[in-house]
Amino acid sequence: MKDFILPPLNDRDMGTPTKQGAPITLTIDGFAVTVPEGTSVMRAAAEAGLQIPKLCASDNLEAFGSCRLCVVEIEGRRGTPASCTTPVVEGMVVRTQTQHIKKIRKGVMELYISDHPLDCLTCAANNDCELQDMAGMVGLRDVRYIAPANAPLANHFMRQNTSGEANPQWLPKDETNPYFTYDPAKCIVCSRCVRACEEVQGTFALTIEGRGFDSRVSFGAKTDTALASDCVSCGACVQACPTGTLQENSVIELGTPERAVVTTCAYCGVGCSFKAELNGDELVRMVPYKNGKANRGHSCVKGRFAYGYANHKDRILNPMIRDQITDPWREVSWTEAMEFTATRLRALQAKYGQKSIGVITSSRCTNEETYLVQKLARAVFGNNNTDTCARVCHSPTGYGLGQTFGTSAGTQDFDSVEHTDVVIVIGANPTDGHPVFASRLKKRMRKGAKLIVIDPRRIDLVKSAHIKAAHHLPLRPGTNVAVVTALSHVIVTEGLMDEAFIRDRCDWDEFQDYAAFVSDLRHSPEATALLTGVDANELRAAARLFATGGNGAIYYGLGVTEHSQGSTTVMAIANLAMLTGNIGRNGVGVNPLRGQNNVQGSCDMGSFPHELPGYRHVKFPEVRKIYEDAWGITIDPEPGLRIPNMLDAAVDGTFKGLYCQGEDILQSDPDTKHVAAGLAAMECVIVHDLFLNETANYAHVFLPGSSFLEKDGTFTNAERRINRVRKVMAPKNGYGDWEVTQLLANAMNGNWTYTHPSQIMDEIAATTPSFAGVNYDMLDAKGSVQWPCNDDNPDGTPLMHVDGFVRGKGRFIVTEYIATDEKTGPRFPLLLTTGRILSQYNVGAQTRRTDNVIWHDQDLLEIHPHDAEVRGVKDGDYIKLASRSGETTLRATITDRVSPGVVYTTFHHPDTQANVITTDFTDWATNCPEYKVTAVQVSPSNGPTEWQTDYNTQAEQSRRILPAAE
Repeated sequence: MKDFILPPLNDRDMGTPTKQGAPITLTIDGFAVTVPEGTSVMRAAAEAGLQIPKLCASDNLEAFGSCRLCVVEIEGRRGTPASCTTPVVEGMVVRTQTQHIKKIRKGVMELYISDHPLDCLTCAANNDCELQDMAGMVGLRDVRYIAPANAPLANHFMRQNTSGEANPQWLPKDETNPYFTYDPAKCIVCSRCVRACEEVQGTFALTIEGRGFDSRVSFGAKTDTALASDCVSCGACVQACPTGTLQENSVIELGTPERAVVTTCAYCGVGCSFKAELNGDELVRMVPYKNGKANRGHSCVKGRFAYGYANHKDRILNPMIRDQITDPWREVSWTEAMEFTATRLRALQAKYGQKSIGVITSSRCTNEETYLVQKLARAVFGNNNTDTCARVCHSPTGYGLGQTFGTSAGTQDFDSVEHTDVVIVIGANPTDGHPVFASRLKKRMRKGAKLIVIDPRRIDLVKSAHIKAAHHLPLRPGTNVAVVTALSHVIVTEGLMDEAFIRDRCDWDEFQDYAAFVSDLRHSPEATALLTGVDANELRAAARLFATGGNGAIYYGLGVTEHSQGSTTVMAIANLAMLTGNIGRNGVGVNPLRGQNNVQGSCDMGSFPHELPGYRHVKFPEVRKIYEDAWGITIDPEPGLRIPNMLDAAVDGTFKGLYCQGEDILQSDPDTKHVAAGLAAMECVIVHDLFLNETANYAHVFLPGSSFLEKDGTFTNAERRINRVRKVMAPKNGYGDWEVTQLLANAMNGNWTYTHPSQIMDEIAATTPSFAGVNYDMLDAKGSVQWPCNDDNPDGTPLMHVDGFVRGKGRFIVTEYIATDEKTGPRFPLLLTTGRILSQYNVGAQTRRTDNVIWHDQDLLEIHPHDAEVRGVKDGDYIKLASRSGETTLRATITDRVSPGVVYTTFHHPDTQANVITTDFTDWATNCPEYKVTAVQVSPSNGPTEWQTDYNTQAEQSRRILPAAE
């Protein structure tokens, strides 16, 4: 396949991984080559531009040496060693193309081909098959052997080979996985798929069974299929396969792709780079890009396969309007839609005041699109009523890290995990929420790193294939601050802190105050055990391990931030990192795992009502002046409304219009009934999205959006990495999302004149110090860059706070535990916490419209066997889940992954609407909702609640679309 790749980086498979070491010079086929010590002869040859035939080798796997196709001759050595497993030596003389070597390789290829169907012309891997390429490379023209036919026939399926003879070794295809097919007839037992599953993904779902001609790859037990196995469908095995044995169904159906465009995944905050491979403008497959610095050539089931939603029949491609939300939708032209919208919004401002309308930006949209939406509020609407879904997940990260370190983002890059010795994962489930990072973490654990998990559930990282956490602290939901402070108590009272680091890098007086606070016996593990539910001895052991175990890194997620004390917990985590000196070098740091693809970017772009881009408060005249000069307007110095304030004001009758781009607040925000009431009270709700989502039930205007495959722009991932998003195909709705926002702005006399997203990035760079050095040409040349990127850091900043904190001295902050106002009691004795599952993404609008539903077609409630038994609940029963806010029904699954007194569910399906249960309690500093702690009761149920029935009826009515006019 010939790639059309931007940027033009080397994507060749070099055979074996790169190594670090002293330079070694050798001679290969007369060419002098200098490579690091430890490099294989195969890679050394590749570095010199010399290709050695190979089948079992790949540069993302450790050398295996099984195929024997890469043999070479080495002067002074006997035999013909495999070049993939032979390290270079100073002065080594290697010959790769002697007649003897060629004869061996041709013989090896004959043996492979003898047991392989010769259906190349009709094989889905034709023109993309390494076996085919290597047969040509060694000059194989005929085969003298045929496979034996003496194996027991009872266990084999008979298929015809090219000579018409039955070969009992050729087994039936396994087509159970929705995304790829396993054809054992084409397997050459190179073990690349098995090794990829082990070394890259870390699932260990594959093995080799049988011997000789009977040996084949197996998905576990002999009766297992790919779907029934432990396979997580990450695609690593498919990518590793050198034949058509493991093949994407899309390639089988659409043919081998002939060009590729490098872009960035639009799912989680890892920010994986992919090659979107196409035939013409038809997307055939997404292949993880090996030069992607966040994913290093790996992927998960969502990024690799779940892109089909972009062509789903539910997608809306034409603008629609209606006068009342009880009316059916009416398709109109873009011009009419914009005139209708602008007229309504101007009328609302004339009647209710300039601050009666606002915007919501999206963490799924690009930096450029998000920047324009907040600019729409400030420069066109004339107010600061802009908020984002990032506030309802990670705003405590911005506040907490800003207060302690001076910057509102994580400190490391993902490569840093390769150097860590002890990892704390708190309030995150990386195997489900950030699976590519989880694979890197598991790989590091298999090399000896220790893991401490702080989570109410027994997540997969606690114990799974070939890994086990050193400590699991199953805390009671809502007690994060008490647990982290207790860890610090042990470190301080036992003298395990890094005093030299604290004196050099932190405010010593503030530390003294903090040390006095944290040393109080009321913060000891023994004193807090009854509150937190964490065994005191286990907590002490975890604290000692983190303080003394070497490089210590902390990774956290929404289980930290989505609490009434989310900001306090982030500050407690920062305290813990500073206490132990784990800031400012590889293998350490405080690292928030962002939930959506551009959570970091939407925060960076000024989506909050009190901050302009770059986290600068709107009250400062010198900051406002930058944008007033650039935009030619006057900016209101008063902060605007956050989403909950908008909803409150709507119910009160003072907030009347909302432009919501790429967000589904009715499903994703807490206290669904209050969200619905606020939306229903508005007179002009504009939803800009791919599908008629739940929020669109209350919309008056629907503006069709474009998928990430149809965009030019950038995303910023959890490690502050700015990645290019490149247009793979033309927008199906006719416009990119940034163009739609510009159409609306100009309909309201905004006079915007952008012609390409690169111009928007140029404006961002000109006004935002941390982005000052960023432009598309630079990103195309470098692949990606981590902010801050400016004159002081022209190549970006992989590690933050290396020589000092951004704020100067690190700040220790007292983290007093204050219990949430959400209390259990006789009516609601259980605590509900929520999260995500691997196959689904956020509100599920995208993944529910793919074959990922085969793994998760409904939200389930996890409940402990004891709690289920006393309530008469059996596995699979319908149950009613009720809280002080509302109730819903869903099926129960009984498991000891949760502790007694705790229940857990996901929020991916709107017919469950888990957020009808959650309360309106929020973080004290940022209003981030407390999704993770809700007092509930569980009881048997016979069917949907009254609310579910009414909601589904209303949703069905709201989605009526009038037939297009003839």
